[in-house]
Amino acid sequence: MERLWAPWRLSYLTGSTPPERDQNCFLCLAARIENLASFSPENLVVATSNDILVILNRFPYSSGHLLISPKRHVASVEDLNRTESLALMTQLQIATRALRMAFHPDGFNVGINLGQIAGAGVPGHLHVHIVPRWNGDHNFMPVTGGTRVMPILLEDSWSKIHAAFMAIRDSEPLA
Repeated sequence: MERLWAPWRLSYLTGSTPPERDQNCFLCLAARIENLASFSPENLVVATSNDILVILNRFPYSSGHLLISPKRHVASVEDLNRTESLALMTQLQIATRALRMAFHPDGFNVGINLGQIAGAGVPGHLHVHIVPRWNGDHNFMPVTGGTRVMPILLEDSWSKIHAAFMAIRDSEPLA
């Protein structure tokens, strides 16, 4: 049997996280990053607007998997004000466009898990998942081996997606 090493997934599998994330919501911490120059592959923030944060998922289902979240710590869509609700959808549009530019996917899964029982990994802070999909991107690895194979490193994904967001911002700002 061959082995595929993915050591960056250990903290997800064991439930251990860096100390600063044990005590605080990682989305709230990321939302504090306001300066465009502070966005980096280390913090995974690819873009923000006044009310919304766009961050690369540290434990992606697929390359380019993004989380789009209000900066304000709210648990559900009913807790959003009208400005946040519109900004969330606007950032979803921009993220879709950026992912198309960066990765040329054949489609997307977009979803929200409300509450822990529904699968929310961060049940106290609302976030929308946008997952790029390609024809043939499923194979036997997740089914038989319980392993996902990512063809691109998080840092490289971040660079491509961040560059696409900046190109969109410079050419046709939506928010």
